[in-house]
This record gives sequence, structure tokens and C-alpha cells, in this order.
Amino acid sequence: MKKWRMPLFATLLVAALVGGFYWVSDWTGATVQANPEMTVVTKEDELRDYFERVKKAQREFNLGFGMVLEEAESEDSSAADSAKSSNSGTGGGESDVSSTNNQVEGVDEADTVKLNEDYLFTVSNQEVVIFDIQNPEAMKETGRITFGGDRYPHQLFLTNEYLIVMNQNYIHTVQPKVSGSAEDAMWMPSDGMAMASIYSLEDPANPTLVREIGSEGYLSHARLTDNTVYFISNLYDRMWAFQENEDIELRPFSYDSEEGEKSSVVDYEDITILPDTLEGSYTMISALSLDDLESAQLTMKGYLGSSEQLYMSTESLYLTTTIYESSETTESDGIMDRIMIWNPGVRDTEVFKFSIDKTSITYVASHRLEGHLLNQFSMDEYNGHFRVVTTEGDAWNEKQLSENHLFILDANMNRVGEIKGLAKDERIYSARFMGDKAYMVTFKETDPLFVFDVADPKNPKVLGELKIPGFSNYLHPVGENHLLGIGYDTEMVTFPGMKEPSVVTGGMKLSLFDVSDFANPKEQDTEIIGGQGTYSPVHYDHKALMIHQEKNYYGFPVTVYTGKAGQELTFEGEGAMIYKVTPEEGITRAASLMNEKVEGQQYEEWEKLVQRLVYVDDTLYTVAMNQIESYDFTTFEKKQTLTY
Repeated sequence: MKKWRMPLFATLLVAALVGGFYWVSDWTGATVQANPEMTVVTKEDELRDYFERVKKAQREFNLGFGMVLEEAESEDSSAADSAKSSNSGTGGGESDVSSTNNQVEGVDEADTVKLNEDYLFTVSNQEVVIFDIQNPEAMKETGRITFGGDRYPHQLFLTNEYLIVMNQNYIHTVQPKVSGSAEDAMWMPSDGMAMASIYSLEDPANPTLVREIGSEGYLSHARLTDNTVYFISNLYDRMWAFQENEDIELRPFSYDSEEGEKSSVVDYEDITILPDTLEGSYTMISALSLDDLESAQLTMKGYLGSSEQLYMSTESLYLTTTIYESSETTESDGIMDRIMIWNPGVRDTEVFKFSIDKTSITYVASHRLEGHLLNQFSMDEYNGHFRVVTTEGDAWNEKQLSENHLFILDANMNRVGEIKGLAKDERIYSARFMGDKAYMVTFKETDPLFVFDVADPKNPKVLGELKIPGFSNYLHPVGENHLLGIGYDTEMVTFPGMKEPSVVTGGMKLSLFDVSDFANPKEQDTEIIGGQGTYSPVHYDHKALMIHQEKNYYGFPVTVYTGKAGQELTFEGEGAMIYKVTPEEGITRAASLMNEKVEGQQYEEWEKLVQRLVYVDDTLYTVAMNQIESYDFTTFEKKQTLTY
């Protein structure tokens, strides 16, 4: 195999030249062994030596890449022409208050809406808007937190004492390193800064800013567990600036309002070089305890190498990065197979494990897995073992057709069990781990649901498989022996002028899977919503799903269209739907909270699209970009519409 290390700017260049099929965030090259050594930086010379090696490697690659592009232009001009897309919970007090649909119990995920029994907080453009919901028939706006300039709030955490606003400063200016001259300032890093703004809820109607912390880069993930905030940012621009001026500050910058108004550089001993990587980008891990906020020390660790997916338990944090490798060059392969930039021969995954104890973050080990991950639900930690599913290859690549794998690693990230080669010519669409069982949905023409026994980490087994039309983007447990799948219905359609039928998506599909007989899983019940064009945020964002376990309610925003493939689609409405799902009665619609379309309306109104459904006791709330509506949670009669 030939391995490619590629910086982000070169990736963007290639995408522009060849119409790349993949968004590439990281190019690393060396083969990764289990438990490789991390290199802790102790002084400036070591960091500069690393960047010099990266610079040399990129220069060598870019020279070869330029030669290849010249050959491509002369040998195959047609290629250039073608280059021209968990859970119900309680808040404070004794009230029954909904919580974010988190993946792991005890680990809260930041979201655009958070609430307690009295107040609801939501992100809207450059503001966080606060509503008093103590009287659901007379809701009122009580305040706003406004972020001006280049600051944008993204998501929120809410505790009994604090509102934490995770936000992004897209333009961040830091101080020159050496002389302080204007010339030096021109070459200073100008990447953004991921921020956590912490507000006291002593007066929840008007929160007061008490502390802000920031990490240079762009916010990618945030979690809250054990009253400690963790967030991950990715910093890409150091190598670009180093190519122009070797005297720049190579360390990332951090910000803590407790230390003053200016940013400061991360200490050398808090910077680590990830094993076998040669790129000039950083992954920043930040942690701050909320136990004693005034005296709490900010922990910030910088790791040279970018990251993509995050999985976090109450004890461990896992970050992944994709490794791209091209196929070996052969004379018959032709120029496009030689560069293999937009269709790499191999996309493997390297997983890095860190142990966490409040603000103590310790690297444990890493491991390279064959294939690439879909999302955070592809990973899980259980009884000291890490379980993960991947897809290797591509369904459309005849030289390396896709297949899917299950891997199990021990606490030190050594591989102890695996099942490889499942569902060839398909890829993973969703996955869910539930204790000693695991479930995986793959798809190309039908939807195989795989059931795994992972009770023995050294000997995982496929217990059963079910093939049905359609596919599920998301799986949610319903009791111990059932799963709710949310995805799309599909059908085979032969379009005019085509000899072979094609798979096309239809309406939104809910499936209740009965897995009580693990060897023979069944699709117990289904519900189809609308036709082609119907969609919901829950297809790509699990936090858009509201669950009330006692009522057995599952609610989500939805935009409904009707029509079939090849026909004109008709907009029917947007709003939210709630279904009651039980093993005994299957799937039944409990409420349709759809906004009636006005005469002549052909498309949804973005401002009115419901983003989240939440509840307090017997009141349900739907939250859109410019309005909140309250409903009786028993009769679903509307109580109030508040536009803001």
C-alpha cells in the first residue's frame, strides 16, 4: 500500500480539481500499531523540529502530487472536464422534566435547547433566548444573551447552578510572539476560538456571566459529566503560517477570564504528538470542573493530529481519526488510480483512548481498525471493553467492495475479538450497543438488521439477521427486547430509458423490531409518514428525538411531502409528530402537531420548522427558530403560541 499524508489546504485543492467525493479532515500515513508511544513535547526546539519534518514531508508530497496532476492533464483531459454535495429525565425539583436524548447515561450532550421546570433556554442565531414557562398558558420572554461580532452560540448545558453556552469565536486575534511588530503580527495565528461561557443562574431570568474559557480552533464536541465540562476543538492553521514564517508561535492559544483579558499559549509539557502522525494540526481537549468555579483550574491538552468522532463514558474519552492510503501504482491502473485522492484505496480508523477523572485527562493507548466509522453510535464501552463497528471499502468500488466489521478491544486497546466480512457490497447506516448485545443496520437494496452476542469479548457471534425494505438511520432501545428504527422506506424503480431498476427512498419509516428471539429478529410493526421528500432532523441528529418513558411517547420534528420518484412532490406541512410505541401495541400515532400550510404554499418556512420537543410535567413544548408553542401533554390541545 502507498500511504498519503495530506494537509487540509491540499485536500481542498484536490476537491476543487477533481470534484472529490469525500470531505477529508485528516491525512496521516504511518501504519499504526496497538499501544504506540506518545511523544510529549518538553521545549520549543522539539516542537519546531516536528513542524520542520511535517514541512519536509508535505513539500515532498506536493512535488510528487504536482507532477501527477501534470500527467493527468495531458493523459486524461476528460477527468478535468468532469471536475467542473438517552432519554427521559428530571430537571431540578420534583417536576418531570425532559432531558436531552443522550447516548450514555450520566454523560450529558450539549444541545440547542435546555430547560428546567421554570425556564427554557434556546439558541437562536447569535443569541440565547430565555423564557419563563412557569405558566404554560402565559409564557413570556425574560431575557437574551447576545453574542455580537464573530461570536455564535452553538449549544447549551444546564445545571442547577449554571448555564453553559458553547460558542464559537470565528475570528480570534492573539498577540505577536517575539518583537510585537506589525510584521510579526501579520503572521500570527488567526484561527477561531472555541468558547465555553458560564453564566450563574442565581437569577435565571437574567443569567450573569461568571467565567469564560476558550481553546484555539473550531468546536467539534462537548460533554458534561461529574459536574465537569469537556470540549474538543480542532486547530488547522499552524502549518499554513509556518510555511510562510518559521518564527511564528507554534503552540495553540487558550483563554481563561480568570487569568485576564488576553489569550496565552499552552505550555510545552501540555502538548503531545500523537503516534505516527505528520501533520501540523491540533486536537485540543479542555476540561473545567464546576464544583468550585472560582478556584477551579482549566485543564487544556494539545495533541498534534486531527480528530473526528467522539465517544465518551463516565470514565473514558475516545477520539477517532481516519487514515487514508492510496493503492499501489501499477502501469495498467492509469493516472487516476495512481493518485487515488478522491477515492482512497483504504480508509482505516485510528482510535485514541483517554482516561478521565474530573479534569485529569490521561492518554491510555490507541489502536488502528480496518474501515471507517459512521458516527458516535458506532462505538461503545462496556465492562472494561471498547466495541466498535466499521465499514471497509465502498459499495461502488469494484476493486474493493464494501464489507462491515465488529471489533472488541480490551481496556488497553488490544484487539481481543472480531467478526469481519459482514454484508458485503453494503455499508452501515446505524448501530446500537445494548449491554451484551449489539445491533447494526446495513443497506444497499434491502435493510439487513444484524443481532450480535458480545457477552464474551473474545468470541462475539452473529445471532440473527433480518432483511426488509428500507433502512434505519437511528436505532433506539424500547425495553430489553425491542428496538425502534427511524429511517426511510425504499422501493425499486425503473426510470424511463433505464434497463435496470434503482433503489429510491420514499416516506419516513418507523420500524419496531422484536429481538426477543435473537436468532430470528422480526419487524413487528411499521409506520410510513408521507412520501418522497419527507424528512426529520432525527435522521441525522439523535438529540431531535424526544422520549417520555412512562408514557411510551417518541416525538420528533417532521416536514411532510407526498409524491413518488420521478413525479412532482407536494408539500403537505411541517411541525411535529408523537407516537406511542410499546411491545404490546406496536406503533400508534398519539398526536400530529402539524402547522397547516397556507394556500399556495409549496415549501416549508424555515423560521417555523420545529427544532426540538421538550416537556415539563403535563405540558409539551415545541421549539422553532422564532416561536414556542405549548400543548396539553394528555389531550394535545394547544395552550399558547409565543413568537419571538
